[in-house]
Amino acid sequence: MSFDSTIHAKAIELTRLNYEMTAAAGSGHPTSGASLAHIVSVLMYQHMRYEPANPDHPCSDRLVLSEGHAVPIVYAACADLGVGIGTDPDNLRPMTREDAMSLRAMDSVVDGHPNPIEGFPFFDAATGSLGQGLSVAAGLAAAAKLDGLDKRVFCIIGDGEAREGQIWEALDFIVDHKLTAVLPIFNCNLYAQSDEVSPQQTPEALLRKLEAFGYEALDIDGHQPTAVLEALEHHAQKQHDPAARPVAIVARTVKGWGSPSQQGHGHHGKPAEGEEMTTAIAELEQTARELGALADTALKRPLMSPRKSEAKAATTPPTFTEAMKQQGLDSALGKGKYATRRAYGVALRALGHANPRIVALDGDVKNSTFAELFSKDDALADRYFECRIAEQNMASVAAGLSAGRKVPFASTFAKFCTRAYDQIEMAVNSGANFKLIGSHAGISLAADGPSQMSLPDVAWFRSFATMKRPDGTPGFYLLQPSDAFQAYALMLEMAEYDGPCYMRTLRPDTAFLYNDNDRFSLGGHQVVVQGRDVLIVAAGYMVHQANAAIEKLDAQGIDATLVDLYSIPFDEDAILDLANENNGNIISIEDNYGGGIGSAIADAVSADGGGFNLIQMHVRKLPKSGRSTDELMAYCGLSVDDIVAQAVQLLKLV
Repeated sequence: MSFDSTIHAKAIELTRLNYEMTAAAGSGHPTSGASLAHIVSVLMYQHMRYEPANPDHPCSDRLVLSEGHAVPIVYAACADLGVGIGTDPDNLRPMTREDAMSLRAMDSVVDGHPNPIEGFPFFDAATGSLGQGLSVAAGLAAAAKLDGLDKRVFCIIGDGEAREGQIWEALDFIVDHKLTAVLPIFNCNLYAQSDEVSPQQTPEALLRKLEAFGYEALDIDGHQPTAVLEALEHHAQKQHDPAARPVAIVARTVKGWGSPSQQGHGHHGKPAEGEEMTTAIAELEQTARELGALADTALKRPLMSPRKSEAKAATTPPTFTEAMKQQGLDSALGKGKYATRRAYGVALRALGHANPRIVALDGDVKNSTFAELFSKDDALADRYFECRIAEQNMASVAAGLSAGRKVPFASTFAKFCTRAYDQIEMAVNSGANFKLIGSHAGISLAADGPSQMSLPDVAWFRSFATMKRPDGTPGFYLLQPSDAFQAYALMLEMAEYDGPCYMRTLRPDTAFLYNDNDRFSLGGHQVVVQGRDVLIVAAGYMVHQANAAIEKLDAQGIDATLVDLYSIPFDEDAILDLANENNGNIISIEDNYGGGIGSAIADAVSADGGGFNLIQMHVRKLPKSGRSTDELMAYCGLSVDDIVAQAVQLLKLV
């Protein structure tokens, strides 16, 4: 019995279940799945090295389905193979056909798109927001390379999806970092959602583009089992050849393969039902007869590669003062001020030496974010990944590194993080443990102007803090340190926390407010000054503005409390208690557009129902360039005098 006939039989079997499970769900993408029937069959039954019962074993080959809507065909294989599923990683159970038929049900782990956080550890990342999977695959391969694991990462990409720029960012990154373990597989079925793909995404065009990008591009019939297997084996042979180019596969496939009535335009995202289903299944059976498809039990997966190395245990990082001395920067301590972006670099380097799981990424601004303190350390350089001007790829690579059991810190200008909002959200959906650092935050940047300032970022990240992850922890911690000691301490807290965090750092030097003895925690706050008339709540640079305003208020006989609200989410009850101690008067101050700290306090006030008076001070006009930070603060109504005036006005009204 031939290999081809066996794979054809398996492809027919999986395609049928793919149709049945989407029909049961009343939604899904069975025709996209059918186009992948042979690729999935050869990969999961013959070529990939993995254990179905232990799908996220660190040594196993990985499959990233970037075109996540095609997932029913992978689910069908997982149900047939009994791949482990469940929310408890220590007590997985084999997936069954009944599980497959629960596709998209509220109480099912079989989500509409790949979703590991819901109990499907075969996948490493949530996909389906197109264009991101290849970056995740690159992150997985980068982690494996650091660990000395001879594993391969297969990434299936749709031809229409190949229009996404992030795909090409990832292809560049793979070449830059020699991640030959990644095998991009382009599924060229010629149809997108609403139309045929552009001529720019045809197999011929993709082959030319891949060759231009430095790849050896293999042109195959994606429904010819031997051709699929030979292409996969060719990649395996070339993976460790230092002179070889990276390999990519362009697979010519048919959307709705096996069932002519399901082919052509108009079937995307539409399950077959009733007479349509009967016809589709009958056509599959006819295709099986024409191909001589005969089931066989002879398919055997190869064994997983052995694990070659184990990471060393983490040690306790030094204090900020000790780290500054160790890194030859202690002279800066005597100046009494230091930029939080610089403290990030000091902390990143210290953490790198303390914890071998720490890795760093940056988007071509490492000399401004100060990630270069990590990258230029010979002992850490192999754990640094330069992503260049490609922030979307950087965010998804970080998600892949997290899935590879690393703790990634990715830095760029806070303004440029906005380019990767979708990728960041998908990493959150994946349950990724990643840390994002946005430097040059807010209007204190001054001279560079609004094209370089992050202004809506606090509101966006804060929105994640209003929801909980499946384990009950906040969707995100948003951190805004006001001085270098605090920034360093919060970096250590972020490294220990298993979950996503975003920290804003500042370009200008800021005065020291704290020391090594002060303790900071995710979700915490710091009372800088205790008063009784008005509670001023600020973060980051605005803590210093508020501190200066308090001195002027004191001269006018106004006794103010200042809280450094460096974390969102925060202890709402504690903040409202402080407000009550200040007659219910609150002023929030932030160097970004609205929807941030002030809105978070307003939500707490509304939920409490008590008698509070809240004034929100934030950037309310489009900023522009200015020669100094003070000029920008005055231009945006956030100067020290503006704060004083608001406090005086508030107290006159109550």
